[in-house]
Amino acid sequence: MRARLGRDVDPKALGRELRRHDPFWAPQLLLAATILLDLSLTDQVTVGSRWLLPGLEGVALLGLVIASPHPRLRHSPLRRHLALGLIGVVSAANSASLVLLCRELIRGGPTNGRALIGSGIVLWVTNVLLFAVWYWQLDRGGPLARASGEPDLPDFLFVQMGQPDYAPPGWEPGVIDYIYTSFTNATAFSPTDTMPLTPTAKLLMTAQSLTALVTIGLVVARAVNVL
Repeated sequence: MRARLGRDVDPKALGRELRRHDPFWAPQLLLAATILLDLSLTDQVTVGSRWLLPGLEGVALLGLVIASPHPRLRHSPLRRHLALGLIGVVSAANSASLVLLCRELIRGGPTNGRALIGSGIVLWVTNVLLFAVWYWQLDRGGPLARASGEPDLPDFLFVQMGQPDYAPPGWEPGVIDYIYTSFTNATAFSPTDTMPLTPTAKLLMTAQSLTALVTIGLVVARAVNVL
């Protein structure tokens, strides 16, 4: 780690900074929440057995926890790659469920409308949590690069970055800031006070807005018919 971040970087100080700004368990907790939400989906919008995808996601999450038990490795490059792979798996599962939800809502018929509406709400919440973790892992090269003091150029422009007089000294975005960014993007279908700066950030926010718009649009239309 010293070779990667520079000889003058103290691993213990780096660990303290990581725990202060981005507790390592927070993104894992968000991913665990998405797995639990997947278990509540109706059978009509699940791929295969209801336990198949949550089981695979749970194994991947367990592997992520085991991969770096030492505090110095909690934000290692290997851990970040595993985290990105896990987010990709859960995102693929969420997308597949959304496709099935769209099919059921458009087809109509004797399906349980209230259960489908509930599944739509679950998928929307999962969408918010997943993209919050995407943003947390993407911004300025990830948590390790941000804590090292030599991060990449920012992918997101937060209000505190443009108006430092209104932020504590040395302010850095934390998990809650990315959750807020994800939530507002999923409700407004566009950036609000946090602006995407890089093409990757813009593509991710576009994908999230489109997914949220489709989910809410279909759920609201179905709710009008059912209720």
